[in-house]
Amino acid sequence: MDEEGAWVDARTLFQALRDHDGADAYTTVVEPWLARARLGYREALAAGVELLVATAVEGPDERCGELLWELYALSRVSDVLLTGFQPAGEHAGVWPAVSRAEYLRLFTGLGLAPFEESEVFDPFVHEIVEVEQAEDPDEPVRITEVVWPGLWFGSLLFSRAGVRIRAGVRHAERGVADRSPLYWAYLRRHRPTVDLSQGWGSNSQWRTDFRVDLRTASGDKVNACGRGDVDAEDWTAPGLSPAERRELLRHRCLVRTPGGAGAAGEDFHPFDWRV
Repeated sequence: MDEEGAWVDARTLFQALRDHDGADAYTTVVEPWLARARLGYREALAAGVELLVATAVEGPDERCGELLWELYALSRVSDVLLTGFQPAGEHAGVWPAVSRAEYLRLFTGLGLAPFEESEVFDPFVHEIVEVEQAEDPDEPVRITEVVWPGLWFGSLLFSRAGVRIRAGVRHAERGVADRSPLYWAYLRRHRPTVDLSQGWGSNSQWRTDFRVDLRTASGDKVNACGRGDVDAEDWTAPGLSPAERRELLRHRCLVRTPGGAGAAGEDFHPFDWRV
């Protein structure tokens, strides 16, 4: 809460953006919320993320439960504000537009750090927005434009940078890499999305955990809080077809554990689920 006793959280900001009609959403909606958030919300968020990063791989501290919900709600705010930078489509409805500078002002005001790395495409930090198909099917992926910046919260990846790329079809196929369902995301204008809040009620959906991806000295930790082993035979109900198993995997918080079919310790991060 702020000094006047008003509740400050990301869900409140999301709902205010949803209900806003007209231009100048940043000045009218975002800026007043951010002014209240700076009184204590930012400090609480930073302290929570520090604890989460320190404990995520071994099993997040029980005090991180509400933080994961709050980070998820904040990621929804990010998603709806980014729709104005995305190609035309029918998947997002109409949301208030902000400039890139205003978007960054909000999140840097909360302690996050933007990045726009474009030298080498990395699916850990880059989301494909559009594909320019090269004539040579073997031409490797090359970033041609950063459409929106990504955001770090310390070593926690809060959101990936959106990029346009050029690539041969054997590396990224136009219409698939940029238009197929995007998992672990709430909203995009130009492609369908799937996240763990879908199918829940108006209140229950906000009890969705944020996906925790970390960049550490020992390597990237994808879905660091996941505990299931995708190579185990008994992790889910028996009798599923391969297609049913794959669909269920898309909705589970899973990582590949040491001793599995992949390299020891490899994270389960299928390229086509996240691009």
